[in-house]
Amino acid sequence: MVTRGGIVVATGALDTAGARAAAAAPAHRYVVVTDDHVGPLYADRVVASFGGGHTVSVLVMPHGEAAKTRATWARLTDEMLALGCGRDTTILALGGGVVGDLAGFVAATYMRGVPVVQVPTTLLAMIDAAIGGKTAVDTPAGKNLVGAFHPPAAVVADPSVLATLPPRELRAGIAEAIKHGVIADAAYFTRIASEMPALLAPGGTATAAMEALITGSIAIKSAVVAEDAREHGRRRILNFGHTIGHAIETATDFGILHGEAVAIGMAVECRLAELSGAAVCGITEQVCAALDRAGLPTLPPPGLDGPGLVRHTHSDKKVRAGAVEYALPHAIGEMAGADTGWTVPLPDAFVREALA
Repeated sequence: MVTRGGIVVATGALDTAGARAAAAAPAHRYVVVTDDHVGPLYADRVVASFGGGHTVSVLVMPHGEAAKTRATWARLTDEMLALGCGRDTTILALGGGVVGDLAGFVAATYMRGVPVVQVPTTLLAMIDAAIGGKTAVDTPAGKNLVGAFHPPAAVVADPSVLATLPPRELRAGIAEAIKHGVIADAAYFTRIASEMPALLAPGGTATAAMEALITGSIAIKSAVVAEDAREHGRRRILNFGHTIGHAIETATDFGILHGEAVAIGMAVECRLAELSGAAVCGITEQVCAALDRAGLPTLPPPGLDGPGLVRHTHSDKKVRAGAVEYALPHAIGEMAGADTGWTVPLPDAFVREALA
């Protein structure tokens, strides 16, 4: 078992989620928000983990990024009102990043804010989405454009649930681990890349290497967030790969997984870093080699044109005074832009060239 600042990573932790939620955020009523894929697998276990004496309800939303909308937020809040939930309610977000983002946003806004406990069930959610308190919904204009900072009262991560995760989803989560190495820890990046075959092999989710990946990524992200909780400075480095990645998600109507889009975004933004002189030569090759070992894409899907993706970047939250700002690496483990607020504004022509 590994615990860190309200975050627990332990095999079997799912069966303690209720007790941990009751200890971290005592409430009159608990609401488990999950989706129609995860709910049938794990909701009963989470409800049972409360033991007797607690009122626990389960609300189910559709799975997938297409459900992370204001309409779903409205439906969930209406259902909570119908249940009679007051300000003495704690929400548990049981699922992947979509559930965590949306349930977290419900918690941030319901009666001006109630506690949320994140119970992530995907690798991406365990190492990234559940950590740091960003919550949001998507809009037709782009991803995560309506949201709030709302840190969880606790995070309960049980690596054993990854055994039911499809291989494609597992690879998508590893993309975020690769990102963490690039932005902050060269040794971690090298270790993840070298252990990739074992991590992706049958049974790889139950290995010590997988637990080390989870705890290592959590340590990196937690340290960055602790330094800059509301993304006014260094926390912006966590956006590496996400400006292009979000544009790809929007352009494909979320037909590509978030981790896959971030993988492509990292490859493109490494090329941007080299073209602009922000990075040392060869970083694109290093990062793409790691992404290849994970079976992740490094090129936009066929049919997406550079100018179209550039237009989508201008709907991103990182636009300032009409210019899109990018979090760019200088070298593996070191980000550029320390003297410019950890982002680098770039002209669209650079981006079109990197996408070419």
